[in-house]
Amino acid sequence: MTYCVAVRVSDGLVMLSDTRTNAGVDNISRFSKMFTWEVPGERVIAIMTSGNLSITQGVITRINKAVERSREDPTVESILNADSLYHAAELVGEAMQGLQDRYRNSIQAGGAGADATVVVAGQRRGGRHRLFMVYSAGNFIEAADDTPYFQLGEHKYGKPILDRVLSIDSPLDQVVKAVCVSMDSTLRSNLTVGMPLHLAVIRRDRYAFDVRRRIEADDPEFEAISQHWGSALRDAFAELPDIVDFVR
Repeated sequence: MTYCVAVRVSDGLVMLSDTRTNAGVDNISRFSKMFTWEVPGERVIAIMTSGNLSITQGVITRINKAVERSREDPTVESILNADSLYHAAELVGEAMQGLQDRYRNSIQAGGAGADATVVVAGQRRGGRHRLFMVYSAGNFIEAADDTPYFQLGEHKYGKPILDRVLSIDSPLDQVVKAVCVSMDSTLRSNLTVGMPLHLAVIRRDRYAFDVRRRIEADDPEFEAISQHWGSALRDAFAELPDIVDFVR
C-alpha cells in the first residue's frame, strides 16, 4: 500500500511519502514514491505516486523522456518548459491516460487493479505555487484554500490531525510537524505503510527545494516527534472529563 501527503499553504509546499509496496503478505518491497525536478531560480516540481506500480513507473519514465528530449529540442513539451504548473499537470495527465489506454484492459484481465493516482506540486517563475491530484483517467483537481492538502493511499489514519491543525496560513515548520504526525499515525496503524520516508519542502518564490531528504527508521528527529506526540495523546486522554461517574 502507500501513504503520501502533500500540503499547500501560503508560505509554500510540503510533501511526505513512504516507500513500502505490498502485493501480498510475502511480497513486500520498497520503491520511492517521490520524484523531483529542479531548475534553480526558474522552477521546481515534485511528484508523488500511488496505485499500480507499473503504471506509475511508466508515467515517470514518460515524463523523464520528455524532459530529456526537451533539452535537445525546445519545441518538445515537458514539465520543465510548460508555461504553467497547470499545463505541467496536463502533461502528467496525458502520460497517465496514454498508459491506461494501452495497458488497463490487459492488467485487469490478469486480475490486478490498474488504478493509479499522482500528486503534482511546484512553482515556476512568474506563477504561483500549486498542488494538483491527477487521477487514472488523466483528469485532475487542484488544492484550494479551504482544502489545502491531498493524501494518497491509506489516508484515514493520518487525516484527523491534518483536519484539526492545518489551514492555508499555517507556517511551514508547523506543516512539516503535521505531516510527520500524520505519517507516524499511519505507520502505527497500518503495516502496509513503511519506512524509509521522503520529505520535500518548497518555500514560495524560491524556485528550489528548501528541504529534500530521506528519513530512515532510526532518524532521531522523526522519532522525537513520534514519542512526543504519543506522550501528549496519553496525557490529553488522561485529562478528559468523565462521561459516566463509576465511583459509588
